[in-house]
Amino acid sequence: MVTVKSQKSAEKSASSSAAMPLFDHLRELRNRLFKSAIAVVIGMVIGWIYYDRIFNWLSAPITSIIAKAQAQGHVVTLAMTGVTDPLILQMQIAAIAGLILSSPIWLYQLWRFITPGLHKHERRWAVGFVCAALPLFILGVTLAYIVLPLGLNVLFGFTPAHVANIIAVDKYLSFFVHMLVIFGVGFLVPLILVILNFAGLLSGAKLLSWWRWIVFLTFLFAAAATPSGDPINMTLLALPILLLLSVAVIICLINDRRRRRRNPMDIDYSKLADDEISPLPEPMSEDLDLH
Repeated sequence: MVTVKSQKSAEKSASSSAAMPLFDHLRELRNRLFKSAIAVVIGMVIGWIYYDRIFNWLSAPITSIIAKAQAQGHVVTLAMTGVTDPLILQMQIAAIAGLILSSPIWLYQLWRFITPGLHKHERRWAVGFVCAALPLFILGVTLAYIVLPLGLNVLFGFTPAHVANIIAVDKYLSFFVHMLVIFGVGFLVPLILVILNFAGLLSGAKLLSWWRWIVFLTFLFAAAATPSGDPINMTLLALPILLLLSVAVIICLINDRRRRRRNPMDIDYSKLADDEISPLPEPMSEDLDLH
């Protein structure tokens, strides 16, 4: 009797997925969302209590620019133009602080909800992605916090003489958050390429052949993401991303070599011509279980 292991694993996964009814899934989702909401509310309370310290950290990049501008005789200041703006600002900052402070809890709840539907190797990929994504995102956010005063200084330098810069606090906060997110996401692109390579969707050789486009698109992204668009700030963002992309390409090439060494029948279909018949690899003997 010959049985295929893949059929066994498929039947096993199907039986495990069918073990929990739909209402149990919904009930579990409700519990996970409730715990996440409680964590976010607690984080918002902490953000509300430490509002002054958080606002001082958020406004530090523009505060240094304001001090320099006032020393040169220019008028640059943050302002609130509405009666309810102070309350709305504090609520916004508390909400952002709540999401960030509670992120370990709601990410864990999300992970616990999707884990039963993942295979073992998919769980390893997900854990590796999170462990690598967190420091990369923090690195991008840190770089954005450093580059932001330089960009603001360049932007305010275009102000005509005898003209004051009165910046609404809510617009500055939106600009600040967008910059942090853009820089953080930009540092995650190399990791996404590595994940696609490990999934077998993108080869290292293909990435290497695209190096001109990668360099061009990286500088284009840096020019669009930096607040001023000047060459200095653009280069400060583009060079770290290019360095991370180079490391990602090397990892992809090493993984491709490892994959070919483990499975000599593995075929790179991207190298085949459009009118060339793709050979089908023979089934590995270890996939069959003889009884």
